[in-house]
Amino acid sequence: MSKPFSFHLSSPALSFLIALGFLLLAFGLNSCSLNPDMQTPGQKYVQGEWQQDSVPAQKRLVAYSLYDLKFNCDSFFVKISSYSKVNYGSDSCMNSGHWAEYIKGTYSQRQDTLHLKGEFCNADGSYKDDKGCFRSGDYEEYFKVKQKTDSLIQFASTSNVIPINAHLIKRTSCIPKPL
Repeated sequence: MSKPFSFHLSSPALSFLIALGFLLLAFGLNSCSLNPDMQTPGQKYVQGEWQQDSVPAQKRLVAYSLYDLKFNCDSFFVKISSYSKVNYGSDSCMNSGHWAEYIKGTYSQRQDTLHLKGEFCNADGSYKDDKGCFRSGDYEEYFKVKQKTDSLIQFASTSNVIPINAHLIKRTSCIPKPL
């Protein structure tokens, strides 16, 4: 007669399997989360459109950039207007020393540091082909933020020595949209 199949775990083996199960469950729950289905509100003080009109010693600089920033809830859209007295590349791109780049993405703030993370895009916000003029792909920048007045903010980039002094053009309120 044949014996019925039996399975026996020793106490150390059973303890190991239980511990392994708990570890897999713990790492699985911490490493995965659902994305939110709505925008988050972002920072109230930056909501709206901001513009940089000039940079210090602008007329003496060989090249400089001016920023237009729009913040809506936790999202941003930036236009960087660049000016150069030196032609670094194709004039079809540099347009006689004046060109613009656009970036869209999301931002977060921790203490006095604003973190912008997004990608270069076209003026209408559509995907930018990497074969076009200037930068494409990912964009990531950190700014130390100082709110000078209700309508003046200084964004000091961690990668640039010239701060962006932007004044408020239009104040908006966040109305979160579905993602």
